[in-house]
Amino acid sequence: MSPSFPSRMHRGLLAGTALLLAPLGCATTSQAGAARDEAALRTDEPPRVKPKWGLVIHGGAGVISRENLTPEREAAMRAALTEALQAGHAVLAKGGRSMDAVTAAIRVLEDSPYFNAGKGSVFNHDGVNELDAAVMDGKTRMAGAVAGVHHIQNPIDLARLVMEKSPHVMMVGDGAEAFAKSQGMPLVDAKYFYTEERWQGLQRALEQEKAKGAPPAEQGQPSTQGQSPGQPSAPGQPPASAQPPAPGQPPAQGATPGQPVTPVQPPASAQPPAPQPGQPATPAQPQPGSSLTPGVDPITGDHKFGTVGAVALDMDGNLAAGTSTGGMTNKRFGRVGDAPIIGAGTYADERCAVSATGHGEFFIRYTVARDICARVEYQDLPLPEAANYVVHDVLVKAGGEGGVIAMDRQGHVAMPFNSSGMYRGYIGQDGTPTVAIFQQP
Repeated sequence: MSPSFPSRMHRGLLAGTALLLAPLGCATTSQAGAARDEAALRTDEPPRVKPKWGLVIHGGAGVISRENLTPEREAAMRAALTEALQAGHAVLAKGGRSMDAVTAAIRVLEDSPYFNAGKGSVFNHDGVNELDAAVMDGKTRMAGAVAGVHHIQNPIDLARLVMEKSPHVMMVGDGAEAFAKSQGMPLVDAKYFYTEERWQGLQRALEQEKAKGAPPAEQGQPSTQGQSPGQPSAPGQPPASAQPPAPGQPPAQGATPGQPVTPVQPPASAQPPAPQPGQPATPAQPQPGSSLTPGVDPITGDHKFGTVGAVALDMDGNLAAGTSTGGMTNKRFGRVGDAPIIGAGTYADERCAVSATGHGEFFIRYTVARDICARVEYQDLPLPEAANYVVHDVLVKAGGEGGVIAMDRQGHVAMPFNSSGMYRGYIGQDGTPTVAIFQQP
């Protein structure tokens, strides 16, 4: 590992850069302001000013192209990221806990249809939304996680309930929702998660499967989750959650037993040659035995690993991390990625906090979040160097695509990613939010 490359990480992260975004909800943005933010959140340079307390967020990584992202959509996504940063900062500025800041920021992103978590979650193979989330408190090493839930509006809040109100770390599916009800958390109808954009993403994936002409899948696939809490739909039929909410929308096209299924392959643009140090990287080979690929945005055509996450350091020097996701478009058989797996997609201790986004199978195999913090703990590496090495060396060699956000107890920040883009942002004591999307300014 070259000592020169990691040592250049994040120079200029908070070099007095002001965020010049349009007001929240507006469809326009200042190109000059966005360019300054992109330059401020470079992934290969260290900060000139060491922040003390603050918050870092991400909204997913992958092949994110400027050409396919309209100014209106870019402005809306930057506005949502800014709102999330401000929500977390409002907690920290009052002396609040890092865990409160993390969950406040993630709730904003879960409520946005633009990110693959909560409201904006993608559909699985059967036309159902399956949501995962996790939180971890660095001071206490307490953690909570949920996976495969269908009726929880803000899974990050349920993950926190698991941590604080149960002796367990992870709950899944119907059991997790039963626990939510026991704690007074309301369940929402599955129709809440329907968005036309995500539905079209599933249809595209199913059409690609059909075009591949693979042998039929084995019988006995698990049945889909019903339209209301605890009520399964008829075998082979899509749930009401997949039905269009208004006339004129396309009919549901859920998968049935025996439907041809083949792996969906990303476009050639998503599989460039092996990168040079500091350049974006994507897996050179598909994961063995996996048919999972990033979700395809039907609006932009980009491939993105959709996840949202946050890490925070509060005034008392305590760290926390959280991650939430809808998983991968067209996932099957109850697949769970890295987001709710403590040590893989989410981790925090007294030295380091990490939230990850990417191809979850690789992040699980290489325990990415914990690996970064272990290098800080055992090798005494600076956080940016540890994060950079895992993302640009360990993951790239394994063929894993994605990125992380991380903070240490001194307030140093790292945001490395080996794809062409990652939705990300930072806010420190001065309250100035900085948001970036692309690899290059």
